Amino acid sequence: MDNLDDLKAELLEAVAGAGDAATLETARVAALGKKGRITAMMKTLGGLDPVARKATGQALNALRDEVQGAIDARKIDLESADLNARLATEKVDVTLPARPDPMGRLHPITQTIEEVSAIFGEMGFEIAEGPDIETDWYNFTALNIPREHPARQMFDTFYMAGSADQLEGAGAQLPAHLHGGIMQGGPEREVMLLRTHTSPVQIRTMEKQEPPIRILCPGRTYRCDSDMTHTPMFHQFEGLVIDEATHMGHLKGCLIEFCEAYFEVEDVPVRFRPSHFPFTEPSAEVDIGCNKRDGGLTIGHQGDEYDDWLEILGSGMVHPRVIEMCGLDPEKYQGFAFGMGCERIAMLKYGIPDLRTFFDADTRWLKHYGFLPLDVPSLTGGLGQ
Repeated sequence: MDNLDDLKAELLEAVAGAGDAATLETARVAALGKKGRITAMMKTLGGLDPVARKATGQALNALRDEVQGAIDARKIDLESADLNARLATEKVDVTLPARPDPMGRLHPITQTIEEVSAIFGEMGFEIAEGPDIETDWYNFTALNIPREHPARQMFDTFYMAGSADQLEGAGAQLPAHLHGGIMQGGPEREVMLLRTHTSPVQIRTMEKQEPPIRILCPGRTYRCDSDMTHTPMFHQFEGLVIDEATHMGHLKGCLIEFCEAYFEVEDVPVRFRPSHFPFTEPSAEVDIGCNKRDGGLTIGHQGDEYDDWLEILGSGMVHPRVIEMCGLDPEKYQGFAFGMGCERIAMLKYGIPDLRTFFDADTRWLKHYGFLPLDVPSLTGGLGQ
C-alpha cells in the first residue's frame, strides 16, 4: 500500500503509451480486470483493521477512478486519430465519369399528376393550388359538411395544436359556437387543420374568381388513417366547373373522356352509381368495368366481357348551398365537381400492388416503376409510355 504513487505512475504511463485499441485494452485488463493489479489490492482490504481498511479503500478507489478516466480519454483520442486517418485516405474524386445509369426516375405519383393535368388541360382546365394547412371553414363548413359529420372528429382529421384546445374532449365534435357567423368570418375560421381533401381550393377559387370557372386541384391531403390500403398523407385530384349552363351530361362526358384517355383504352365501360356527398347534389360514384383474373386486373372494353366493377372516383353537381356560401348566385350559376385519389389510379394503370411502396424510398422500386424525366406526358405523344 506504500507504493500506490509508483503504481499510479506505472499504470498511467502504460495507458498513455497505448498506440492502438488493442494495446489500450491490454493495459485496462492489467490494471482493472478480474486479475488486475488494482483489483488484486482491493481483495486484500478484508485483512486490515477498520481504520486502515477505510483509508486504504479510499485511496484505491481514487486510483481506480483516475486510471479509468485516463483510459476513457485515451480511447477517445485513439478513435479520433483513427477517424482522421480514414478521412485522409477515403477521398471522393468528383472528376470521375458518371455511373452507367446516371438518369434518375420520376416517381409514379409525379408522372400521374402530369398525365392527369395534361388530359384535363386539353379540356380547358387550369391548375389551381392552395395551402395544406386550412381552416375549418374552408375544409368543412363552406362545403356544406354538417358539424356532426364523422370527418370533423379528431379521430379522422389532423387538427393543429392550438385548434385542438377548442374541441370538447378527444374525439368530440366541434363546438356549436364555432359554426356561427358563416359569412361574417366567425370563430370557426380560426380552427386550423391539415386539409382532408383539395376541395378548399375550389372554395377559394369561387370566392376570388367570377364564373366561368374550370379548374383542376391536385395536391397532398391528410387523414388519420393508416393501414395496407390507407396512408396518413396521400394525393388527390379534384375538378370544378362553374358556369350558367352546366349539367350532369357535361359531367358524364368529361369523366368518360378522362377514363379513356388516362387508361389509354377505347370505350371503357363506365357506370355512374347514385351516392351521397354533402357538397354535391345529385352525387354519383364512378365505376369502370374490369377483369380480375390470375391475380391481376385489366380494364375492360365496351362489348367485351368483364366480371367486375371498380370504383375510381366520386362526382356530382355542386350543391347550391356551396355556391351560395362562396358569394355566387345559385339561381344563376351551377356546375359539377369530381375527385379521385392519385395513388389509386396509378396503382390501377401501372399494376402497383401495395400502396405503402409509394413511400418506401426504395431506389430499386423507383427504377422499376419510375419514368424517365424526358417522357413528358401529352395526349399527342402518349401518356405513360
